[in-house]
Amino acid sequence: QVQLVESGGGSVQDGGSLKLSCAASRVIYTPYSMGWFRQAPGKEREGVASIDRESRTTYADSVKGRFTVSKDNARNTLYLEMNNLKPEDTGMYYCAAANGALGRFALSSSFYGYWGQGTQVTVSA
Repeated sequence: QVQLVESGGGSVQDGGSLKLSCAASRVIYTPYSMGWFRQAPGKEREGVASIDRESRTTYADSVKGRFTVSKDNARNTLYLEMNNLKPEDTGMYYCAAANGALGRFALSSSFYGYWGQGTQVTVSA
């Protein structure tokens, strides 16, 4: 039903900014929830930010005030604006989609059924 392709990753220095995009194709129904996740080598995948059909957003404590998740329904695109990046933000960033309400599980990867292939974000000190 949904294919997701991330873009916008790259290498920046501490304090820099990046804006990630996730383009959805083969969309028949709008996913109820979409989110951004990241994984660094040797670490568990963690939820970063999510947004649902009602535009409710959820952020990990570590990125609050620095990252902003948004969507453009007309373009079937999800965004993640990242400011004041830190080395600990380094990782592979994935977008994901779920077809149900997640509530308190909005940042839990196991509840998402559709995944992109990821885009690398590297922040150097």
